[in-house]
Amino acid sequence: MDVPTALALSAPLGVGLAALGSGIGLGIAVKGALEAIGRQPEASGKILTNMIIGAALIEALTIYALIVFFIALGRMG
Repeated sequence: MDVPTALALSAPLGVGLAALGSGIGLGIAVKGALEAIGRQPEASGKILTNMIIGAALIEALTIYALIVFFIALGRMG
């Protein structure tokens, strides 16, 4: 297998794994936030703010993987 073929197979796989990891991470974060709000409804504002910041950081990793994919795609062609 030559390098362009390996890159063409591994780049979409890497983005898919990044998206899967991001989805799992976001699910765990939202679950934890909802459980915390259920236990302390008066702290919901602080909990939601922290959860949204965390979700943005999790999503940033997926966006970075997508950017690397497009860079690799540009070098293949």
